[in-house]
Amino acid sequence: MGKSNTAIKEASFMSIEDVPLNGFHQLMTLRSGGGWILDGYILSIIGVAIVQFSDYLKLDSFWQGLVAASAMLGTFCSGFLGGWLTDKVGRRRLFFVGPVLFIVGSLGSLWVESGVSLFFLRFLVGMGVGLEYPVAGSLLTEFLPQKNRGPRLAGLTILWFVGAALSYMVGNFILARGGVDAWRWVLASGAVLGALLFIVRIGTPESPRWLVSKGRFNEANHVIKQVYGPSFSVANMPQELSEKKVSLGDMLHSGYGKRMLFVIVFWTAAVVPMFAVYSFAPVVLEALHLKGDWASYGSVAITLLFVVGCIIATRLIDTMGRRPLVIHSFLWSSLALLGLGVFSNGAEVAVLLLFGAYALFIGGAQVLELVYPNELFPTEVRAFAVGIGSSMTRVGSAIGTWLVPMSLASIGIGNTMYVAAAVSFIGLFVSLLLAPETRGMSLEQASSLKR
Repeated sequence: MGKSNTAIKEASFMSIEDVPLNGFHQLMTLRSGGGWILDGYILSIIGVAIVQFSDYLKLDSFWQGLVAASAMLGTFCSGFLGGWLTDKVGRRRLFFVGPVLFIVGSLGSLWVESGVSLFFLRFLVGMGVGLEYPVAGSLLTEFLPQKNRGPRLAGLTILWFVGAALSYMVGNFILARGGVDAWRWVLASGAVLGALLFIVRIGTPESPRWLVSKGRFNEANHVIKQVYGPSFSVANMPQELSEKKVSLGDMLHSGYGKRMLFVIVFWTAAVVPMFAVYSFAPVVLEALHLKGDWASYGSVAITLLFVVGCIIATRLIDTMGRRPLVIHSFLWSSLALLGLGVFSNGAEVAVLLLFGAYALFIGGAQVLELVYPNELFPTEVRAFAVGIGSSMTRVGSAIGTWLVPMSLASIGIGNTMYVAAAVSFIGLFVSLLLAPETRGMSLEQASSLKR
């Protein structure tokens, strides 16, 4: 009885930010992280099948780019709406919408007969991706302890690249054993992962932070006791440091406006070159004179190096700090892209080494895409801010992806790489000016303007 009373007394003074990871946190990481595996798979699988379905559907370079960019356009539309709805109606309700959209959009590829219909199906899939960022990201962020938050959120990006690598392996396996319609099964394969994700998310509770922000203290208490134990309650939650609720207007006309600008620009600069490469990896590598096995296995190798780069960055995020990590990431990855422009007619080994260097070094910026937006904004606008950030970045990604085939045809691979390097250098410049440091802060401290 004495030990039990001591445990209760200790819990009464312990913030939920300081509790050790438990089984629920591990399950919640799987539930949210599965979305990033599927996102990486869904968005990258288009690059595997694009040559085959372009021939079958007789798509020119304009429609190839449009179909490849359609998922980003869907992400743009749903990011705004999903972020707003997540903050209004809760995280849990929308946690199942993304998997449903993945299933429907992927299965529809089995019957597609035109570039227009494939565009709309990929747009639908992109809407599911757009929901994952504000919904799954916010839900996981608001449950994680302070010391585990950075590495866990960074780890979601690793899972994205795991999904991307899986798409190339599964996609090439299907293409090698299928006929003229193999591309349909390649695009439809994402439905299997979507169904598994839907199942694993059954039973997910609502975020207690969101419940408290809506004044639903009894429900928040129930969730906290369920997750952390019967001795915990709302009293163990840290208080938001802001003196008043933060509206969208407050966010844009205060210090949060500068944070939003930083998030949009750095996130865009990190993803535009990457998505352009992923959507047209075989085409880009062929333009760099890598053909046959060099192109096929090179795509897989580069994807795995993205994973390695993200793993390294995840290990460094709390030791090196957020600001130095994003600056060094942009600096060295920009130089690698610049090298690809200079040596665009170089030997296969040189091209692969430079691509590999880009994949390794951009890992720092990639893992911070989920850490920074979720840490820099308070509970009542967190999902909306993440939704805005992901939506705006997909505008640049969609435009960049749409222009890649036309850029390769008009200005060549070397100049295309120079443009990609310029985008990355913009990310470096903005990070030098605006990147904050949030290492070692609670979620309330990191999101407050008063620190």
